[in-house]
Amino acid sequence: MANHFLAYLYRLQYIERWSLMRNTTPENVAEHSYHVALIAHALGSIAREIFKRDINPDEAVTYALFHDATEVFTGDIPTPVKHHNPRILANFREIEALAADRLLATVPTELQETYRPLLARKPANPELAQLLKAADLLDAYLKCISEMSAGNREFATARRQSEEKLRKLDMPEVEWFLTHLAPGFERTIDELAEDEEMS
Repeated sequence: MANHFLAYLYRLQYIERWSLMRNTTPENVAEHSYHVALIAHALGSIAREIFKRDINPDEAVTYALFHDATEVFTGDIPTPVKHHNPRILANFREIEALAADRLLATVPTELQETYRPLLARKPANPELAQLLKAADLLDAYLKCISEMSAGNREFATARRQSEEKLRKLDMPEVEWFLTHLAPGFERTIDELAEDEEMS
């Protein structure tokens, strides 16, 4: 019998994000997952190498790649809708859990225990879970920066809200990322090249 797990995951490229917003650059869930994985690896490396925390960047990447996998069934629910009230959020979490079960059922039986924790989005290490949340928020923040740099004021409030959420995490890795890695997202490709020449 054929297993359709990867075929489903490849369809994440058809799930559009930011559906309530006017975008200069459309983004899908597959792109978002890749970006969150990049950021999770960076945060994990910052945590381990700079702040000497026991974080495995490779494990962070793996969880990040699957963190929105259930959206192949649920679609991307905009944050203002999902978090409108606790009841809606609780119902959505239940739908997510059902979607995770459905997706896990498409995994070959021999591999299900490998993918079960990834689809449940529950790392055993709570510090890793917090790092993944930070990576997800950072990707939203960077999207806002990119849109606003393109002249799209539609993302002004989302940028402010994302930044507030990031500050509330009170994570030194996030502060380091915002200081050293995020500023490049406000520059054009020519400005990036000029910065390289000057360094």
